Amino acid sequence: MRTSRRALLGAIGLAAATVSAPLARAVRPARVVDLTHTLTPRLPVWPGNPPATMIPVARHDIGGFAQHALALWEHTGTHLDAPVHRVPGGATTDRLAVEDLVAPLVVIDISAKAADPDATVTRADIDSWQSQHGTIPERAFVAMYSGWERRLADPAAFLNLDAAGTPHAPAFAPEAAEYLVTECGVVGVGVDTLSLDSATSRDYGAHTAILGAGRYGVEMLAGLASVPPSGATVVVGAPKHEGGTGGPCRVLALV
Repeated sequence: MRTSRRALLGAIGLAAATVSAPLARAVRPARVVDLTHTLTPRLPVWPGNPPATMIPVARHDIGGFAQHALALWEHTGTHLDAPVHRVPGGATTDRLAVEDLVAPLVVIDISAKAADPDATVTRADIDSWQSQHGTIPERAFVAMYSGWERRLADPAAFLNLDAAGTPHAPAFAPEAAEYLVTECGVVGVGVDTLSLDSATSRDYGAHTAILGAGRYGVEMLAGLASVPPSGATVVVGAPKHEGGTGGPCRVLALV
């Protein structure tokens, strides 16, 4: 039996619609939340690091195009820590597995206890999250929400230096970081402060646990109050420069 051209085109159209509908749903989340701070010279940096700078090097009225030269240290603004940042011989930015840069997003809210600037995410906080939301998914990215970004209007309050010049801000307890890596199989860990570790630490246990296991960290996240504790997907737009220890990244939550 011969199939008419109209019937054949109709069948092709139906098949295309059947395939494209789920694809459209997959790539069009209900919301996209930017978890990235805008990089400016005013954004706080780790004590001793220079602020980011942007210098015009081309103009529209001369040559027809605008361009800036950027000068910044790798660990500036919302940025990624590659394993080599802490571990000699660890993976550099260009060697990170791209599969690990898209992951289920878990947000652990410790803002209620962040009135204490030395508060940390503990194993008890992780257990409490799991009792409310279920087991942390395999290959998840776990972020601490402390509400610290509310201090950004006053950079000095965000840095929160003591008399010795040491910052004080919430972070991950080393044993909690170790648990996330060894028992939960996370791909990465993030914070809305300047460091995965409390700055008073001398062995940098959270960095060592996370980066030493070949996972990555993201520091100075933004907007975590706008995403649910579970159910979102994070996309980490990691830098890819050869031999990099980290670098500014664009982080998005698909909700």
